[in-house]
Amino acid sequence: MSDVYRIFGSENSPYSVKTRQYFRYKGIPNEWILRTGASMEEYKKYARLPIVPAVATPDDEAMQDSTPILEAMEAKFPDPAAQPADPTLAFLSALIEEFSDEWGNKWMFHFRWAREVDQVSTAKRLVGEMMAGASEEAMAPMVAQIQERMVGRIGVVGSNETTAPIIEASFQGGVDLLEAHLEDRNWLFGGRPCFADFGLAGQLHAALCDPTAGSILKQKAPAVCAWIDRFLEPAASGDFETWASLAPTLEPFLSGPVRHFLTWSDANAKAIAAGDDSLSVELDGQTWTQSVGGPQKYHAKSLKELRRKFAEVKEVEPLRDILAKAGCLEWLEA
Repeated sequence: MSDVYRIFGSENSPYSVKTRQYFRYKGIPNEWILRTGASMEEYKKYARLPIVPAVATPDDEAMQDSTPILEAMEAKFPDPAAQPADPTLAFLSALIEEFSDEWGNKWMFHFRWAREVDQVSTAKRLVGEMMAGASEEAMAPMVAQIQERMVGRIGVVGSNETTAPIIEASFQGGVDLLEAHLEDRNWLFGGRPCFADFGLAGQLHAALCDPTAGSILKQKAPAVCAWIDRFLEPAASGDFETWASLAPTLEPFLSGPVRHFLTWSDANAKAIAAGDDSLSVELDGQTWTQSVGGPQKYHAKSLKELRRKFAEVKEVEPLRDILAKAGCLEWLEA
């Protein structure tokens, strides 16, 4: 029996690339398989949902959803560690990874489909991946079809006329904070990558590939761009740092974008529980308003899982102090 894991994914999917780069860092034998027409039948054998990545294990079992995949692999392949041993840092890494999947994806998805130039660029890359070798003329109908379909789905991440300025300001501010944090270190928590890196770099790698978000990153964030480059060939250069050395530049990221994510996520969960059709929540004086339903139900499950993880370490005083200072504690204890 082969010991190789097969990863069905897309170069344009942040979750696919996140998973692939984790496997590569860990040295887990794997085969990267683009989800194309040629591989679709086999992909469907393992995909419970029509999303990527889907992983086929050496035992021919299926895994989907990037975070549970990483957690399962970390338990099976503990070396090299991709999470700090310190429970405080380990939870903060998990929190930033969840932020990346849920709020960082809002950054990426909004910029990818809000403007014509990004819509066309992304649709062409997606079709080029699925129809490798085809002429532009042959691909043109599918490019137009994907562009129309995805632009119609931009609301699923909460992007609309009201929230667009909030999303773009959050992206710009978040990138500025990451630039300061990564100026003198290779990875978010020090000398080696962890779950937070794979989650957030996956989203920003996708953003870097797009015209508008990519231009912002290249113009204002050279350290972030260098970090994304390292993510494509992940390797340890040292140990994880202590919170004392991380705090000056990582705490502002927690008290800014991560706090906004948790504030929104709590409001979303409450709206779903109440059966509301929409939600409205204040984020530092700006009103975020969007419809509720569809993927938002997954976000509520995500928050529930994050709170479960916090409950396991809620008595760790240094962690409580950090989260309280950042304005995150109340949302995790709710």
